[in-house]
Amino acid sequence: MKKTVIAVVILTGLAILGGVWWYTKANVDDNNLALHGNVDIRQVSLAFDGNGRVMALHAEEGDSVKAGQVLGVLDTKTLELQAQQARAQIEVQRQNLLRLSNGSRPEEVAQARSRLAAARADASRAQQDLKRLQGISANTQGRGVSAQEMDLARSNVKVAQARAAEQEEALRIAEMGPRKEELAAAEAQLQASQAQLALFEHQIAQGELKAPADAVVRSRLLEPGDMATPQKAAFSLALTQPKWVRVFVSESDLGRIQPGMAAKVYTDSRPGQPIDGKVGYISSVAEFTPKSVQTEELRTSLVYELRVQVEDLDNQLRLGQPATVRFPGGETPQ
Repeated sequence: MKKTVIAVVILTGLAILGGVWWYTKANVDDNNLALHGNVDIRQVSLAFDGNGRVMALHAEEGDSVKAGQVLGVLDTKTLELQAQQARAQIEVQRQNLLRLSNGSRPEEVAQARSRLAAARADASRAQQDLKRLQGISANTQGRGVSAQEMDLARSNVKVAQARAAEQEEALRIAEMGPRKEELAAAEAQLQASQAQLALFEHQIAQGELKAPADAVVRSRLLEPGDMATPQKAAFSLALTQPKWVRVFVSESDLGRIQPGMAAKVYTDSRPGQPIDGKVGYISSVAEFTPKSVQTEELRTSLVYELRVQVEDLDNQLRLGQPATVRFPGGETPQ
């Protein structure tokens, strides 16, 4: 009898302990949500901005590169020669503009005055020759001078007077200096040459391929000697930041997730070293469970995409790596 009572008491105690264990486990499972997914990283297909032959590439697959680091160089010899020619043209235009801005030199003005004086002297001599012939013709009743000589004298007077007027106008222009339109045209030509040089220098700068951000080289797609174009990628880069884990949560657990909520990310390679993360994006549109998601629910159940941003300071996570995201119970959004 006593043995029976003892057995009943032991069985009762075991039942109570089992119920407590089951209840505790159920509460823990209810308070801790685990979601399965994969690591996602942004990628860049990096190509040269210009066309040309690749001279050198300075990165290999697996290399870590920094933002602004030169990864490749094109042959820009032709562009450099064109830039040198544009610099010479700029100097010519600059000197031309300086000449026009300074106006006529004093020596040029003096030369114009001398030419005017000579032209006026020629006009005065031609006028005197005409008067002398007219006097001879008057004294001889037209017999001493032929009509042809008189016509030639009159023509010489007109030519000399025209030359004097021309030299007078030349002196006025020399004293006034260049027109505003000429200065504006020279300045515009200088600006056009400077813009041409800037274009060449920009094209030369495009001959260097630089990393847009800190990243890891996934693929090297060109080699020295290849022809590069903006449509042909030279490198494929995986950005080191940001990284996130893409998981899917069912509608029944959607209310337990809030933006900014803290999370722990576990991987099979380092199960005891979780990485801190937080909820960064919750999809507002339901979708059918992707085939790559391993859950115990039916494939046709509706789920919501969830992105958990992680702070992978030690660069442990890799693109596509399976990961488990756990949300500790009672965790408050941050």
